[in-house]
Formats: sequence, C-alpha cells, structure tokens
Amino acid sequence: MQKFAASAIAFTLFQFSFGAHMALAADATTPVKAIMDATVSNWAGGDSDWQDIFGEDKLKDIYSKDFGAKYEAAAQFPAADEDGISPFDYDVIVNAQDACPLEDVKIAAQPPKNNVTEVLATFKKLTCMGSDADYQKVTTVRFEVIEEGGRPVVDDIVTNDDNGNPSSLKSVMVDLVKQQQQQPSDQQKSANPQ
Repeated sequence: MQKFAASAIAFTLFQFSFGAHMALAADATTPVKAIMDATVSNWAGGDSDWQDIFGEDKLKDIYSKDFGAKYEAAAQFPAADEDGISPFDYDVIVNAQDACPLEDVKIAAQPPKNNVTEVLATFKKLTCMGSDADYQKVTTVRFEVIEEGGRPVVDDIVTNDDNGNPSSLKSVMVDLVKQQQQQPSDQQKSANPQ
C-alpha cells in the first residue's frame, strides 16, 4: 500500500511539474505575439502609425529586466534615424531596413530547456519583390523567453545573418555600447598623437 501511495504522489508531482512546464511553454508565446503583431502591423502598409516594439511600456511588460537594461544602455547612442531614439537603423525582427507585408506568420513554442522556452516566429518578408526563390524564403526568428516576476518575458531575440550565423540582439546591444564608448577615446588619441 505504501508503494502505491508513493507511486501516486510521484506521478502527481510529475504531472504538476510537466503541467507547469507546459503552461510556461504555452504562455511563452504571449510576449512574442505582442512583438510579432506590432511587426506585422508595421510592415502592412497603409496609414497606420509605426509601433515601437521597444517602447517604454513594452520594455517593462514583455522584456526581461536584463534585456531592458541593455536596450536602455544602447539607446543612449541612437542610430541616424527619424526618431533619434532607437539604437538600430533597421527592423530587428525582419533583420532589414526594407520588407514587404509579412506573410505566413507562425509562432510556436518549443519545449522548455534550463528555464528558457525558445519561441520560433517564422514568416516570409520579401514576397512582394518577386517570385524568385530568394524572395519566397522563410525567415525564422528565435525568441528566448524566461519567467520573471511570475510571467513570461523575452530575454533575447536571435536572428540569422545572410550566412546563416545566429546573432543575439543582446550581444549586438552590448557591442554597440562598447563601440560607442571607445569612439571618443579613439578620437582623442588621433587628435593628440604622441
């Protein structure tokens, strides 16, 4: 009887643990959907206003504290764009300055690993440019979602460059800050040769 009770408790704990992981995997798509909905709207054309996926409210609600801190540090060095506030001069989701209305958008959470749920967003971004195979390629963006404060938040966004190499947006932001911080000292050295 004790073996049966122990087995029943172990099975119940397994179900609860598995259920918690499945709930996080299901909920992990929530912040990704918010980002992708804004991105789809941004590239839909028409007269709608551009939605900043890094607006102050979104930084607090759908990104991790670490991601938000890295973004705010990078935003101290805005790219040359119209708003003068973004550290990027391209759309970090489509990984380009130009795109077509996004087609075949799909979002799918992968099984959690080490407290991170990878959520894949796939879409076609160049179909309006022609029927060649290059314009029909599917783009995949990996969102690393963690739980923070009892809710799922995006901790990193990983895209692939033209050669298929992964690029972490958090790493890009850190590198941008390092480059900008080194620039004034480099300029001082060239102004004061020894």
